[in-house]
Amino acid sequence: MPESNSAEGSDRSEEQVSGAKVIAQALKTQNVEYMFGVVGIPVTEIALAAQELGMRYIGMRNEQAACYAASAVGYLTGRPGVCLVVSGPGLIHALGGMANANMNCWPLIVIGGSSERNQETMGAFQEFPQVEACRLYSKFSARPTSIEHIPFVIEKAVRSSIYGRPGACYVDIPADLVTLQEKVNSIKYKECCMPPPVSMAEPPAVCMAASVIRNAKQPLLIIGKGAAFSHAEDSIRKLVEQCNLPFLPTPMGKGVVPDNHPNCVGAARSRALQFADVIVLFGARLNWILHFGLPPRYRADVKFVQIDICAEELGNNVRPAVTLLGDINAVSKQLLEQFDKTPWRYPTDSKWWKTLREKMKSNEAVSKELASKKSLPMNYYTVFYHVQEQLPRDCFIVSEGANTMDIGRTVLQNYLPRHRLDAGTFGTMGVGLGFAIAAAIVAKDRSPGQRVICVEGDSAFGFSGMEVETICRYNLPIILLVVNNNGIYQGFDADTWEKMLNFQEAATSVPPMCLLPNSHYEQVMTAFGGRGYFVQTPEELRNSLKQTLEDTSKPCLINIMIEPQSTRKAQDFHWLTRSNM
Repeated sequence: MPESNSAEGSDRSEEQVSGAKVIAQALKTQNVEYMFGVVGIPVTEIALAAQELGMRYIGMRNEQAACYAASAVGYLTGRPGVCLVVSGPGLIHALGGMANANMNCWPLIVIGGSSERNQETMGAFQEFPQVEACRLYSKFSARPTSIEHIPFVIEKAVRSSIYGRPGACYVDIPADLVTLQEKVNSIKYKECCMPPPVSMAEPPAVCMAASVIRNAKQPLLIIGKGAAFSHAEDSIRKLVEQCNLPFLPTPMGKGVVPDNHPNCVGAARSRALQFADVIVLFGARLNWILHFGLPPRYRADVKFVQIDICAEELGNNVRPAVTLLGDINAVSKQLLEQFDKTPWRYPTDSKWWKTLREKMKSNEAVSKELASKKSLPMNYYTVFYHVQEQLPRDCFIVSEGANTMDIGRTVLQNYLPRHRLDAGTFGTMGVGLGFAIAAAIVAKDRSPGQRVICVEGDSAFGFSGMEVETICRYNLPIILLVVNNNGIYQGFDADTWEKMLNFQEAATSVPPMCLLPNSHYEQVMTAFGGRGYFVQTPEELRNSLKQTLEDTSKPCLINIMIEPQSTRKAQDFHWLTRSNM
């Protein structure tokens, strides 16, 4: 018997494991659940190893879309998704997704295959300085030196992606490490990293912030996606209601407090920003989306109370009255404690509330009038009015495009946090289908029955339209709405198009923003087995949306024709107008 035991122990000590399996196990040990990618030399074995361990691998059609999907998973779950790409061009395609994740502050791990170590500088297949290139787009970029080193690097990448301000991290895997074998007992996996530490603001600063809010004549809360990521919805909603404060969500801050809450002043956005005397920023940055916090969009004497997890963000573009460094949820609770100790409530009958409500009523009336127009083709407001009527309250809304996204933000409402994804801080086009796939995969696993409504401009759809095949392959519960105006910003109708082509060569006469009129994008969906609709009237839109919401057996694309010259209603301030510095 002793001899037999010794032989078994000897067999185990000689057991070998490949680098691919070590990578998969290291990710699994760090509680990473989702992997998106486009496989090929040298990373196919990594995807297979991940599937063997029960990780979800979703094969995409383009590395950019795979990277967008993996980053959206990081935002939705708080744990990074993985984007798996091949060397050289494969990684370069993924850089857009890495930059987008870093700008949006979303956790992401990109694993890129690279040329073999002994071929470096020799002109190897797809050789490229990948680690160096990714440093511009990530928080952490490294290459393991051996199979034994892989678990250490992956743990650090996962930890770096979620600690502090979240972001993208890159792990480079030389081709020879993927298939290289090493003794099982020589691999030491690092224990799963601890959850991110929760930091709190300094108590004197919290007291000062509460005092500034109490003394405000025209207060405003701005709720950013940082608040959504930190799961601050309960504490912020309680603060809004307890103190009767008006709030304005940023695009992906929508739903932290429901859009239909009586204190939401999204319909009076410009007025609220321009005349508030105290603004509290909950995980929202004073960048281009909020017009840098500068006049003429804001009062010259406005006081900012800035709450952010990143110290370097505090004081950007303005000098805040108070800065609160810490986790948004934790700091919101600290503020609530101040108002629990000494209750205070902003008066409902104040002149400020009256001003905001009058502007909201006026703007809503204009939007309603635009939506009620009976003329054909439809305009944006008519489309979104009929869509909003039927949307499930718990659906994810994904959106990208120019007017499609901007107008959709004002009309399509969110009632739950982390249920809206759009072009975000980086203003990235092409994110829509990747984001929708990520939301649908997470919804399938965690909230079966939830639908994903992906609202695309026709130009935006073109960036990643082939991901429709991915949607159909995995039979994801996604409804794609392509709001089709035949162009980028604006296009031409078929008659004008024909006249233009008859007049001159297309290359010299077609304006750069024009696309082919009346393109049948719905046929892309039917080509892969989904359902497609080509709609031109409100009745056709209502009926097609109703059918696809009732029948969840297949994904769907509704191609919605609108007036090519349709635009948004007149704005007090244009979205991208520069502030007077």
